[in-house]
Amino acid sequence: MLVVGLMSGTSLDGIDASLVKIDGFGTSTKIKVIKSTFLPYEQTLKEELLSAMDKKRSNVEQICSLNFKLGYLFADGVKKVCREADIPLSQIDLIGSHGQTIYHLPNPLPPLTKSSLQIGDPSVLAYETKTLVVSNFRAMDIAAGGEGAPLIPYIDWLLFRSKRKGRILQNIGGIGNCTVLKRNAKKEDIIAFDTGPGNMIIDELCRTLLNIPYDANGEIASQGKVPHDVIAKLMDHDFFKKSPPKSTGREEFGREFTLKMIKNFSDLSPKDLIATATYFTAYSIAEAYKRFVFPEAKIDEIVVSGGGGNNKTLLKMIQSLLPDKKLIKMDDLGVTVFSAK
Repeated sequence: MLVVGLMSGTSLDGIDASLVKIDGFGTSTKIKVIKSTFLPYEQTLKEELLSAMDKKRSNVEQICSLNFKLGYLFADGVKKVCREADIPLSQIDLIGSHGQTIYHLPNPLPPLTKSSLQIGDPSVLAYETKTLVVSNFRAMDIAAGGEGAPLIPYIDWLLFRSKRKGRILQNIGGIGNCTVLKRNAKKEDIIAFDTGPGNMIIDELCRTLLNIPYDANGEIASQGKVPHDVIAKLMDHDFFKKSPPKSTGREEFGREFTLKMIKNFSDLSPKDLIATATYFTAYSIAEAYKRFVFPEAKIDEIVVSGGGGNNKTLLKMIQSLLPDKKLIKMDDLGVTVFSAK
């Protein structure tokens, strides 16, 4: 089958579209990436989405409009990747569309109900591409009793399980999440959960304090100092006291959290705040492993993916906190050719 997968994460950078060829099924699945592309969100759309995610500014008219607006954008992403791969849209068998998460409630207080909302209407996408669309992955996971996140563990297991190595697949997007694969892991052995903030707080600090979208390569963080008493206070958040399975999002570590961080630690310079947020992400990842992973599995290497993998300062911090573990980027494994060994 020829399948286009669409993804837009909590960082709100834009839409990733990958055209892949899938042969077989189950443990015999083979996946070849034919072409991947990226469709960035315009700044005005980012602002609309951030507004829709804010309980104080959001409204139903705005969400209704964005749902269709993103549906058309997702269709543009499909057309773009097909055009770049020189494969007619008519040859695509299936589109998988995650949608754009605008609110995630894995453990709400009554009278709210456990739920998650992704927009980018699949009907618009199906009509525009004349192709079968599968969507609402988070909603189905919650309906089936899950947390709605992370969603990647099954494909992590298919592609990266190893008879010789225990692995952690660590994604660092807006939020961080990990998939734990013991040596020769069976499907039922998989452990997966959100570790906490990824790039979300770092990016929000960059936007708010410096009017830039993110800290490229971790350059700003590399110039700042980290007061460790502040890290202890940040780690006092209720999320870190929970045991897996657990998930989180912008509702807990978004703009409101960041503005409070700026206010509470107003004596810190922008560079120090960004360095502290970067270390906070690294520390929360390392602590999650120490509490919930290492007691359960022998880990030989940690494989990092997502935008956070480009933050050299963040990777150095994680490595310093886990000096006896091998830290590599997913690119080093050659995702398109990698198989279980």
